[in-house]
This record gives sequence, C-alpha cells and structure tokens, in this order.
Amino acid sequence: MAKTNQVTLLCKADYEAQIATTRDGRMAWWREARYGLFVHIGLYSAPGRQEWLQMYENIPVSEYEKFAEDFNPRPGAAREWCALAKEAGMKYAVLTTRHHEGFSLWDSKANPFNAMNYGPKRDIVREFVDACREFDLKIGFYSSLMDWHHPDGWRCAFDMGARRRFLDYIEALNTELLTNYGKIDILWYDVARPMTSWEGWDSVALNQRLRALQPDIIINNRSLLDEDFGTPEERIVAESARDWEACMTFNGLSWGYVDEEQVRPYSYNAQQILKMLHQVTLGGGNLLLNIGPKADGSIPAEAIEPLKQVGAWLRENGEAVYGKVINRAGELKAHSISANGVSAVTVKENTVYVWNRIWSDSGTMTFGGFINAPKRVAFLKDDSPIAFRHQGHRIILENLPKEAPDTVCGITVIKMEYDTPLEYRFGSYYPQCYEGQDIAGENKV
Repeated sequence: MAKTNQVTLLCKADYEAQIATTRDGRMAWWREARYGLFVHIGLYSAPGRQEWLQMYENIPVSEYEKFAEDFNPRPGAAREWCALAKEAGMKYAVLTTRHHEGFSLWDSKANPFNAMNYGPKRDIVREFVDACREFDLKIGFYSSLMDWHHPDGWRCAFDMGARRRFLDYIEALNTELLTNYGKIDILWYDVARPMTSWEGWDSVALNQRLRALQPDIIINNRSLLDEDFGTPEERIVAESARDWEACMTFNGLSWGYVDEEQVRPYSYNAQQILKMLHQVTLGGGNLLLNIGPKADGSIPAEAIEPLKQVGAWLRENGEAVYGKVINRAGELKAHSISANGVSAVTVKENTVYVWNRIWSDSGTMTFGGFINAPKRVAFLKDDSPIAFRHQGHRIILENLPKEAPDTVCGITVIKMEYDTPLEYRFGSYYPQCYEGQDIAGENKV
C-alpha cells in the first residue's frame, strides 16, 4: 500500500473487498428509491440537435464554443426540474455536470470552460443541489470521463505525459464536485474513452481518493470497475449478480434537447413509463428516466404531463413499486392476460401485486397457479377489500366493478396478502391443472 494525498491506497482486490463491506449501508436508500430523474443539459441544448452533435458533425472546438452564447438556463430552472421530479414520484436526480463537450456547469478552477465564464455566468450545479435539497431528492452528479474540449482528451491514449495531465484534470474536476456542495449521494461516470481499461484510467486510485471525500457515496460501473451498480442503457435488463439501474431517454432518440415537435411522436406516455417501472421493479432494479431541457432550462412540453400522471398513480399505488422486492417474481404469470404481457406481477415479502392494464367487465377475474390461499385481497389504491375464493390452485375474484378502478392511468393494482410464504406453480406446465391430481415438489417465491 502507498500513501497518496493522505489516502492509503489499496490494490484492486482489497479496494473492492473494502467497499463491499459498506455497500449494503450505502445502497440502502437507493434500493428503496426505484425511480430517479436524469437531466441532460449543456451547450448542446442550444442548437437542439442532441448531445453528441460535436462528434457526429465534426464541429471544431472554436466553433462549438459559440453555442455558449445561446446557453442560458433561467434562474429557477433547476428548481422546476426538481419540483417535477418530486411530483412524478422520483426519489433522486442526476445532473450532467459536464458532458463529453467538456463544459462544466459550475465555477470550476480546474476547467475555465465553465458556466461562470460563459453562458449563464452562474453556478448551475449549485442551483441543482439546492433544488434537490428543497424537494428532498438524493443528489447525483454525472461526470464524463471523455472530454472533447481538453487538448489531452485524445492524446492521453498514446502519450503518457498527456495521460498524466488528463487524469489529474479529471480528478481535479471530480474533487471540486465532491468538495464544494456538501453531501453528494451518487457519482455517475460516463464514457471511459479513449482509454479502454480501468488501469488506463487509474480508476482504483481515483475512486479511492474520491470516496475519501464522500464516504457514503455510491458509484456506477462506468469507470470500468464494477463498483456499486450496473447501468444498462436504453434497455431494461436485470443483472442478477449486482444492483442495477436502467437509464432511459424519454423519447428513445436523444438525451439532450431535440425540438419537441420532432420527438413528440416517439415520446413515452404515462402507461409506457409505468411499464418500465414495473420491469425494473420486477428485477429489483431502478429506473433513471431522462429529460433534456432547452437552452433556457425549460422542460420539454411532451415530458411534463406523462410524468405528472405517473406521479399521481404512484401516490395511490407506490407500495407496489418502492422498497425491497423479491427478484424473479416474473415467474408468476397470474392469469392469461398477465402471460401475454398486458398485466404484470411484483412481489414484496408476503404480498403479491397484480398490475392490470386491461379490465374485464365480467365481474370476475381468475389467477392460476396459486397453491395456498391469501388471507386478504384488496385494491391497492384505497385498500378496499375484494371478495374471493380459493379453489384448487386458483384464486377467483368476485363482484368486481364493471369499470377499471384506476382512473389515472388505467392500470389497476390488486394486492394479495399472505400470512405464509407464497407457494406458486405455473399451472399449465404441471398435471395439477387436471382436477384431483398433484405433483411432488414446491415452488416457493
């Protein structure tokens, strides 16, 4: 072990073993949160041609810098982002403090290409942090490793002198972020290029020194170390071996602002967002849903109403989303509509939540494969009881209303509470679906 900046540096194996001992405590809030807001804003917001336009269009640095003239988030913009996140039921927010373009949204001493010297001439990061605290949101800082503005940002791949300068620069930026704003909850790295290994980025040493500044912080896997959580992008894929968070654009097209009339046909509605929330809940992960504000900081119109609708739904049904879930609950098919993806199930402790997207006016609903009977069945939104009977391996709900009880998004959640662990078998695959027959073995969820 060596001493560097008064931090005792461990080798990779010892470092990972050390952070593993504190992970459950540091991740406890995150595992309960389920849902967060990603905010992509920077100079790319001014031309409105998405966040990679400098690279895609081969725009020279000197030409790209001129976009700062039109980048001016109005005072209070960060508060609007966080107010919407709170209303949407989100529990944390992550801001692009510096994207690949290399423009820092704070008063950086390490990087003069920043929001105090250009554009708004204000510390946007400070405004974001203050707004998060006002609305009781945990605070995340996105920090790009790639930098198209810094002269060593590409030389570092082959010039060791340039690499040392660039790594010192990256560390200085993140040190400012983790020193100047009080307690920060998430460090969200992105794009470890042009080096392609954690050794090239010296990530083990870097992250140890940064963690010394914020002992409770959680870090994603994009500095090419596993760290605390995985980050599947634009796809929802559960990672069984670790915590994970799916980061998703609002329109499937871009992270940064693009003219709302162009992206509106692709933008998610409330039902689609809730489907994503169900998918991440099912796998025990989180959803980090992005908005790309305009250059004046205003939120694109197509995002506002769907997020408010989801928030209204979560205020009635959040119990099915927030908190610890049992992974692999997707094995429960519940009923034929569920099996076809129209309805869905999540499980927490001894409670099963069935999310219904299509409501039958028949007055009954049948769930198959449930070997033991629940003690109680009710609508989640108001806890009103539902009459039911347990027959064989079926739960038959009776006297249901003709119209879907959920009037917010048309997704009604039914909760079934058990005194004992749920016993479930996917009935169509076993002979117990034939009357009077059973098989050995149990599948306890």
